[in-house]
Amino acid sequence: MEENFDLTYRTLFHKYYANLLFYATRLLGDEEAEDVVQDVFVELWWRKDSIEMGEQISAFLYRAVYTRALNVLKHREIVNDYEAVMLEIQKKRIEYYHPNSNDVVKRIENDELRQELHEAIDKLPERCRTVFKLSYLHDMKNKEIADTLGVFLRTVEAHMYKALKCLRENLAHLLGG
Repeated sequence: MEENFDLTYRTLFHKYYANLLFYATRLLGDEEAEDVVQDVFVELWWRKDSIEMGEQISAFLYRAVYTRALNVLKHREIVNDYEAVMLEIQKKRIEYYHPNSNDVVKRIENDELRQELHEAIDKLPERCRTVFKLSYLHDMKNKEIADTLGVFLRTVEAHMYKALKCLRENLAHLLGG
Protein backbone atom coordinates (compact mmCIF):
# COMPACT_ATOMS: atom_id res chain seq x y z
CA MET A 1 0.00 0.00 0.00
CA GLU A 2 2.84 2.40 0.89
CA GLU A 3 4.51 2.02 -2.51
CA ASN A 4 1.17 2.37 -4.28
CA PHE A 5 0.39 5.58 -2.36
CA ASP A 6 3.86 6.92 -3.06
CA LEU A 7 3.32 6.55 -6.80
CA THR A 8 -0.22 7.97 -6.62
CA TYR A 9 1.05 10.89 -4.53
CA ARG A 10 3.78 11.76 -7.05
CA THR A 11 1.30 11.55 -9.89
CA LEU A 12 -1.13 13.86 -8.10
CA PHE A 13 1.67 16.26 -7.27
CA HIS A 14 2.81 16.51 -10.90
CA LYS A 15 -0.74 16.68 -12.22
CA TYR A 16 -2.13 19.35 -9.85
CA TYR A 17 0.77 21.33 -8.40
CA ALA A 18 1.05 23.94 -11.17
CA ASN A 19 -2.71 24.53 -11.39
CA LEU A 20 -3.07 24.71 -7.59
CA LEU A 21 -0.17 27.16 -7.45
CA PHE A 22 -1.83 29.31 -10.11
CA TYR A 23 -5.10 29.17 -8.14
CA ALA A 24 -3.41 30.04 -4.85
CA THR A 25 -1.52 32.90 -6.51
CA ARG A 26 -4.83 34.37 -7.70
CA LEU A 27 -6.11 34.23 -4.12
CA LEU A 28 -3.00 35.40 -2.26
CA GLY A 29 -0.36 36.75 -4.58
CA ASP A 30 3.02 35.14 -5.23
CA GLU A 31 4.53 35.42 -1.78
CA GLU A 32 2.47 32.87 0.18
CA ALA A 33 0.89 30.81 -2.60
CA GLU A 34 3.67 28.25 -2.84
CA ASP A 35 3.65 27.67 0.93
CA VAL A 36 -0.10 27.07 0.87
CA VAL A 37 0.09 24.53 -1.95
CA GLN A 38 3.01 22.73 -0.33
CA ASP A 39 1.13 22.64 2.99
CA VAL A 40 -1.84 21.04 1.23
CA PHE A 41 0.37 18.32 -0.25
CA VAL A 42 2.01 17.75 3.14
CA GLU A 43 -1.45 17.42 4.68
CA LEU A 44 -2.39 14.95 1.95
CA TRP A 45 0.71 12.90 2.78
CA TRP A 46 -0.07 12.85 6.50
CA ARG A 47 -3.72 11.93 5.90
CA LYS A 48 -2.93 9.19 3.37
CA ASP A 49 -4.61 6.54 5.48
CA SER A 50 -7.90 8.43 5.74
CA ILE A 51 -8.26 10.01 2.28
CA GLU A 52 -9.76 8.26 -0.71
CA MET A 53 -7.69 8.80 -3.83
CA GLY A 54 -10.63 8.67 -6.19
CA GLU A 55 -12.34 11.19 -8.43
CA GLN A 56 -12.96 13.53 -5.48
CA ILE A 57 -9.25 14.23 -4.90
CA SER A 58 -9.26 17.20 -7.26
CA ALA A 59 -12.11 18.82 -5.32
CA PHE A 60 -10.32 18.04 -2.05
CA LEU A 61 -7.09 19.69 -3.22
CA TYR A 62 -8.79 22.85 -4.49
CA ARG A 63 -10.95 23.08 -1.36
CA ALA A 64 -7.86 22.61 0.84
CA VAL A 65 -5.95 25.35 -1.04
CA TYR A 66 -8.97 27.64 -0.79
CA THR A 67 -9.37 27.03 2.95
CA ARG A 68 -5.68 27.54 3.68
CA ALA A 69 -5.67 30.68 1.53
CA LEU A 70 -8.60 32.07 3.55
CA ASN A 71 -6.69 31.32 6.74
CA VAL A 72 -3.64 33.14 5.39
CA LEU A 73 -5.80 36.13 4.43
CA LYS A 74 -7.42 36.18 7.88
CA HIS A 75 -4.01 35.98 9.51
CA ARG A 76 -2.72 38.73 7.23
CA GLU A 77 -5.69 40.90 8.25
CA ILE A 78 -5.00 40.27 11.93
CA VAL A 79 -1.33 41.13 11.44
CA ASN A 80 -2.23 44.27 9.50
CA ASP A 81 -4.72 45.34 12.17
CA TYR A 82 -2.15 44.68 14.88
CA GLU A 83 0.50 46.65 12.99
CA ALA A 84 -1.96 49.52 12.46
CA VAL A 85 -2.78 49.58 16.17
CA MET A 86 0.91 49.43 17.09
CA LEU A 87 1.65 52.25 14.64
CA GLU A 88 -1.14 54.32 16.16
CA ILE A 89 0.20 53.63 19.66
CA GLN A 90 3.68 54.63 18.52
CA LYS A 91 2.32 57.86 17.00
CA LYS A 92 0.49 58.64 20.25
CA ARG A 93 3.62 57.87 22.24
CA ILE A 94 5.72 60.16 20.06
CA GLU A 95 3.06 62.86 20.32
CA TYR A 96 2.74 62.36 24.07
CA TYR A 97 6.47 62.65 24.69
CA HIS A 98 7.04 65.64 22.43
CA PRO A 99 9.07 68.07 24.56
CA ASN A 100 7.09 71.18 23.58
CA SER A 101 3.64 69.91 24.44
CA ASN A 102 4.10 67.28 27.06
CA ASP A 103 3.09 67.55 30.68
CA VAL A 104 5.11 64.45 31.60
CA VAL A 105 8.32 65.88 30.16
CA LYS A 106 7.57 69.20 31.84
CA ARG A 107 7.02 67.40 35.13
CA ILE A 108 10.28 65.50 34.71
CA GLU A 109 12.08 68.74 33.88
CA ASN A 110 10.40 70.46 36.84
CA ASP A 111 11.40 67.57 39.12
CA GLU A 112 14.98 67.81 37.86
CA LEU A 113 14.94 71.59 38.31
CA ARG A 114 13.43 71.24 41.77
CA GLN A 115 16.11 68.67 42.67
CA GLU A 116 18.90 71.00 41.50
CA LEU A 117 17.34 73.89 43.39
CA HIS A 118 17.12 71.86 46.61
CA GLU A 119 20.73 70.74 46.20
CA ALA A 120 21.83 74.36 45.67
CA ILE A 121 19.83 75.48 48.74
CA ASP A 122 21.42 72.70 50.80
CA LYS A 123 24.88 74.03 49.85
CA LEU A 124 24.12 77.43 51.38
CA PRO A 125 25.70 78.32 54.74
CA GLU A 126 23.40 77.26 57.60
CA ARG A 127 22.02 80.70 58.58
CA CYS A 128 21.52 81.74 54.91
CA ARG A 129 19.75 78.44 54.22
CA THR A 130 17.42 78.90 57.22
CA VAL A 131 16.53 82.49 56.26
CA PHE A 132 16.00 81.55 52.60
CA LYS A 133 13.76 78.57 53.46
CA LEU A 134 11.65 80.65 55.82
CA SER A 135 11.26 83.35 53.20
CA TYR A 136 10.67 81.31 50.02
CA LEU A 137 9.39 77.98 51.25
CA HIS A 138 7.34 79.22 54.21
CA ASP A 139 6.42 82.57 52.66
CA MET A 140 7.48 84.61 55.68
CA LYS A 141 8.33 88.33 55.51
CA ASN A 142 11.81 89.49 56.52
CA LYS A 143 10.43 91.13 59.70
CA GLU A 144 8.71 87.85 60.73
CA ILE A 145 11.94 85.94 60.10
CA ALA A 146 13.91 88.44 62.23
CA ASP A 147 11.40 88.10 65.05
CA THR A 148 11.33 84.29 64.79
CA LEU A 149 15.13 83.96 64.79
CA GLY A 150 15.69 86.78 67.29
CA VAL A 151 18.00 88.76 64.98
CA PHE A 152 17.99 92.24 63.46
CA LEU A 153 16.08 92.89 60.23
CA ARG A 154 19.38 93.98 58.60
CA THR A 155 20.88 90.56 59.46
CA VAL A 156 17.97 88.78 57.72
CA GLU A 157 18.37 91.04 54.66
CA ALA A 158 22.12 90.33 54.54
CA HIS A 159 21.52 86.56 54.73
CA MET A 160 18.88 86.80 51.97
CA TYR A 161 21.25 88.82 49.78
CA LYS A 162 24.03 86.29 50.30
CA ALA A 163 21.67 83.32 49.72
CA LEU A 164 20.32 84.76 46.45
CA LYS A 165 23.82 85.61 45.24
CA CYS A 166 25.05 82.05 45.95
CA LEU A 167 21.99 80.50 44.29
CA ARG A 168 22.44 82.68 41.18
CA GLU A 169 26.05 81.51 40.92
CA ASN A 170 25.26 77.83 41.56
CA LEU A 171 22.30 77.77 39.17
CA ALA A 172 23.67 80.06 36.43
CA HIS A 173 23.96 77.07 34.04
CA LEU A 174 20.17 76.73 34.08
CA LEU A 175 19.75 80.29 32.84
CA GLY A 176 22.27 79.79 30.06
CA GLY A 177 24.80 81.96 31.80
